[in-house]
Amino acid sequence: MDIALERLGDILLNMAAISEKSVSRAIQSYTSGESARDEIRKASIELRTDEEDVSELAIELIARYQPVASDLRFIKSSMEIAYGFSRFGRYAYDISEVLEIFGSQAACDHSRVEAAAKTTMEMIRMSIDAFTNRDVELAKQIAPLDDYVDEKYRSHVSQIVGSSVPDKCQITAMLILRYLERIADHSASISESVIYITTGEKSPRK
Repeated sequence: MDIALERLGDILLNMAAISEKSVSRAIQSYTSGESARDEIRKASIELRTDEEDVSELAIELIARYQPVASDLRFIKSSMEIAYGFSRFGRYAYDISEVLEIFGSQAACDHSRVEAAAKTTMEMIRMSIDAFTNRDVELAKQIAPLDDYVDEKYRSHVSQIVGSSVPDKCQITAMLILRYLERIADHSASISESVIYITTGEKSPRK
């Protein structure tokens, strides 16, 4: 079983690296105006395949070995973590799709999206580090950052509501901020899984 558990961890770490790169690439594409849809789509497909592999391996481990409590927590949580990493890739692809629909955003004000993206990327890196090192204290620092990303999205929506005719830049930023908000939320979920794996405690969702 130890070899299978190690394999499970390796798949998750591979997903972590791919998903982080995908989100970073999508944000870079937004600011530069350079299309990255095909590249990110390929990564998103790979992440979905890895997610399926994690689920199959996790179910096999539970069925064959009847693992003890600590291993069982890791196996069960691995499916949730894999789903989170897969969603990172999917939302990165959604961001790239927005740019394909609305065109280059190079002339737009990127400040609000860049601020939210900076925090979101920080949350992704922290969630990966927390998982890799089973760092509960680091994991606990992630959820509060989710509020900042939420606020950036909501304040932008409020601004659009107050505009008589929202322009292309505003609409594009709103969509991308929404995807970043969802990525941040999944980062917070991964942090909760790390806490559960390590301590057995489940954090209530807000």
